[in-house]
Amino acid sequence: MSQISEHKTKKRKPAAAAMADESSSKRSKTEKVKKDKTKDKEKRKGKEVLDSQFRVVEASLLLSIAPVFANNLRAGAEEMLDSMLMRYIPALQGVVLAHHNLRFLDSKAAIKADCPFANCNVSFEAIVWSPYVGQKLVGKVNLYSPDHVSLLVHRTFNVSIPRHHIPTDNWEFEYGPAEDDPEFGAEQTSESPEDAEILEETTESSGRWVHKLTGDKLGGKNGHLEFTVTGLTIANRMLSLVGSIQSDPFSPDHVPDHSVYTTASNSTQRKVRERRPPVEVPEVVEEEADSDEEDTFQALGRLGDEAAARETAQKAEERAKSEKKRKRKENKESAQDAEDEEQAEKKKKKKKKTT
Repeated sequence: MSQISEHKTKKRKPAAAAMADESSSKRSKTEKVKKDKTKDKEKRKGKEVLDSQFRVVEASLLLSIAPVFANNLRAGAEEMLDSMLMRYIPALQGVVLAHHNLRFLDSKAAIKADCPFANCNVSFEAIVWSPYVGQKLVGKVNLYSPDHVSLLVHRTFNVSIPRHHIPTDNWEFEYGPAEDDPEFGAEQTSESPEDAEILEETTESSGRWVHKLTGDKLGGKNGHLEFTVTGLTIANRMLSLVGSIQSDPFSPDHVPDHSVYTTASNSTQRKVRERRPPVEVPEVVEEEADSDEEDTFQALGRLGDEAAARETAQKAEERAKSEKKRKRKENKESAQDAEDEEQAEKKKKKKKKTT
């Protein structure tokens, strides 16, 4: 019996070990799967953050709150944060659109020296619009011109696509008819009101960019155009973008061409030539310079001499006036002295008579 029990126990031990090995392997597999899932989530989050033009940032600032908000420091802090809205903040690397969850990091505010402002450390969360170079965005065209195309992103932020970032192999600028052209009004009235509104928002009478083959305007009927951000321009805390619609926007071949070449249709060119009145070139008559005329340096010297003479005459007049005043004072003083002497003599005579 003892042998049988030993045999059974010997058989059970490897089975238990196998179960333990299986459970450990299952745990390791589940841990690996969980780690892989977390890694994938982190990668996805990172891609979403990179692809997204909006971010939620947690920031901390040292605010100097005015003494008018001494009874309500939170209101003063919120007002100061409101002044940052729609401004580009370099520390946040974007334009602040909104803020919330304001918290004071210290229970007390500090007042330094004679400055009555309360210094408070605060933290808050801000929604920031932070596009980066190389990102693809969509904007709506609001201006066509021969040297650039202007867009609006989210109906707020300005974008400029210069001419050298427009593929001129496929696109060309077509000038529009003049305002006094009778055909201009007929074309405008023949369009539907929806198209007229789109044209008013996206184009001007000066012209538009059209495709060379199809004749479609840049941006389509709705005016929405996808572009690549190639630069950021910050002026007065306002952010504007520089874009490109080239297939390779960062290629060194896309160099700005200062000589702007524009093409217009033959009909518009003919109409402009017909409307243009002949230009009369005025005759240029060259007048011979008189030999007796004074040189500029001579005239300047003469004017300087005249000014010096006037100055000396004025000084002489002032001196004469001062001398006259001095003489008058002396005469008055001498007359006063004579009167004083006469009165003194009269007093002496009276004293003698009385004695």
